[in-house]
Amino acid sequence: MTQPSTVLILGARGRFGMAATRAFAQAGWQVLAQLRPGATGPAIPGVLWLAAEPGDTAGLAAAAQGAAVVVQGLSPVYTHKAWRRDLPGLTQAAIDITRALGATLMLPASVYNFGETMPALLREDTAQAASTFKGRMRIASEAQVRAATQDGRMKAVVIRGGDFFGSGTGSWLDEVMVKDIRRGKLTYPGPMNVPTAWAYLPDMARSFVEVAGRRDHLPAFEMFHFAGDQLTGQDWADALAEIAREQGWVPAGGKLRASSMSWLLMRALGLVLPNVAALCEMRYQWRTPHALVNTRMAVLAGAEPHTPFPQALRTALAELGLLTPRKENAVKKSTVTMQAFERSAS
Repeated sequence: MTQPSTVLILGARGRFGMAATRAFAQAGWQVLAQLRPGATGPAIPGVLWLAAEPGDTAGLAAAAQGAAVVVQGLSPVYTHKAWRRDLPGLTQAAIDITRALGATLMLPASVYNFGETMPALLREDTAQAASTFKGRMRIASEAQVRAATQDGRMKAVVIRGGDFFGSGTGSWLDEVMVKDIRRGKLTYPGPMNVPTAWAYLPDMARSFVEVAGRRDHLPAFEMFHFAGDQLTGQDWADALAEIAREQGWVPAGGKLRASSMSWLLMRALGLVLPNVAALCEMRYQWRTPHALVNTRMAVLAGAEPHTPFPQALRTALAELGLLTPRKENAVKKSTVTMQAFERSAS
């Protein structure tokens, strides 16, 4: 395995970028973490924050001399207009700095590429037949990267995962599913019995580290799947119910209320909110069973990093500030019980 070296993370303050920054630093890499001028990043051992625009190829190349890997954590905001305007340019910015460094570009990808007719098992060679605007944009972006590898000045690796959760805000988990969890309610985007692919971001970021360390064994362009977890809405409800009882969000022995999100309301909101309209076209993913098969990843690096789902969920909820520490929660319950006893005895 290639010895750890230096990695440049583009968009290191974003959700995936931050997960990648932490994963590479924990693995002993020297991490150069790009963020926009004026922004700041947390102090992390082994991480040097670089304030620069993504398109400042000369400046970034000078600051990142010696970086062997570039991780693309840049992404447009979630509207069609932003993706059409910004995605090709952000992809080209990542290509330009990677070529200037003679490095390997790594970028996360989604299941958008496969479209509404996707089969239940998604392999690396499964035909991509995007049925949405974002799916077609993703296909074009990956093709743009592949084309840039043809003259030998850079390598590129695409790692595809399911819906992200963990490592902060901005996912279905915090924006929809657990927004009312403290009132004992789960709102799920689809039918409760349909299994779909999920990627716990810290694990997916660790898979980037594993592949980056083996980059010398890869062809000019390679694609991997990160299997992650295949979960139904009921799986989420069961795991959350245990936490909800522990946290006092539902009574001991009580049930977590679970309901499906109103797509009719979402479509109505989409008439005035472009980001909601963009989400609505992805509804098919929640009605179509699918899982990612990680054959190539397993051959290259063995078993992929995997945090057990209940543990990953707890960590994700804690990062969202939703969990009361167990000891504190136990004291709170004990105090409530004692107060009830004293009232009954008086």
